Amino acid sequence: MQYLVTGAAGFIGYHVCRRLLARGAQVQGIDNLNEYYNVGLKHDRLAQLTNYPGFRFTRLDLADRPETAQFFASDAFDVVIHLAAQAGVRYSLENPHAYADSNLVGFLNVLEGCRQTPPEQLIYASSSSVYGANRKVPFSVSDPVNQPVSLYAATKRANELMAETYCHLFGIPMTGLRFFTVYGPWGRPDMAIYKFTQAILKGEPIDVYNRGQMRRDFTYIDDIVDGILKIADASLLKTRDSEATQQSPTHRLFNIGNNRPVELEYLIATLEQSLGVKAIKRYLPLQPGDLVETCADIDDIVREFGFEPRTGIEDGIDRFTKWYRGYHQQASVKLRRAA
Repeated sequence: MQYLVTGAAGFIGYHVCRRLLARGAQVQGIDNLNEYYNVGLKHDRLAQLTNYPGFRFTRLDLADRPETAQFFASDAFDVVIHLAAQAGVRYSLENPHAYADSNLVGFLNVLEGCRQTPPEQLIYASSSSVYGANRKVPFSVSDPVNQPVSLYAATKRANELMAETYCHLFGIPMTGLRFFTVYGPWGRPDMAIYKFTQAILKGEPIDVYNRGQMRRDFTYIDDIVDGILKIADASLLKTRDSEATQQSPTHRLFNIGNNRPVELEYLIATLEQSLGVKAIKRYLPLQPGDLVETCADIDDIVREFGFEPRTGIEDGIDRFTKWYRGYHQQASVKLRRAA
């Protein structure tokens, strides 16, 4: 099997590549290695992947239309897993054009690439942010999503509409996944768990928004990857069956989360226990674009693909903090040796 994973140097992309490679797949990874956060972390993820003989990597900015078209014309893939995007709700207030370039233009170029060289399945990342100002929880894919509260959310909803159009017009089978607050080893430094851990260990205050009155559906990375690969495997079989019976290709959306929201204060307490250090808290009001609560209705993905999130927040946090300490200890040793 030939897989293309965009955003291969990113958090989720790295883990998806590693799992595919471990089971013997051929994986082409692409990433633009932008400087939204520490590029060194992205290079370190890639260094882990290059140990596998089935991995190839191309540095590519998907917003570059000619380069992306040339890339797709040069090869064919059984499955495209599109995870590359400009992430972050708050950063979209500072640099909106980065979201237009990466999430809109970049996604359109991927769709065009798949139109010219069709895969058997395109799986792409959406976000729980599309639920915006919705008050009903848990969030269901049948809920209206017409009130995004951040540009990031608006671009992710636009991706879903673009995918629906390309599936209808050009017969590309697609699955969109609305991720709910993914965390774990090799995670993004701009995410709350990473930032809290860093600040707590340094004895610096942590910013607790909405004065701690927030709940998040934190989902451990291994559970996310399990879900993505279950969908990839099942979707391949379904696509081939559809071809045999002349059924029309489909575009479907699924929530992929833990379905067990965690209070922000409990998350902080769990981090304190895992690290053995008390946090210094700085309570702040709710930030523009933030949601007070997220919770995924995962009945559809459980029923259709057997998705089963297994990792509780306590175990997941413990695994993350162990990785964090080990990774940053190694980084400190490298810096001392370089000096």
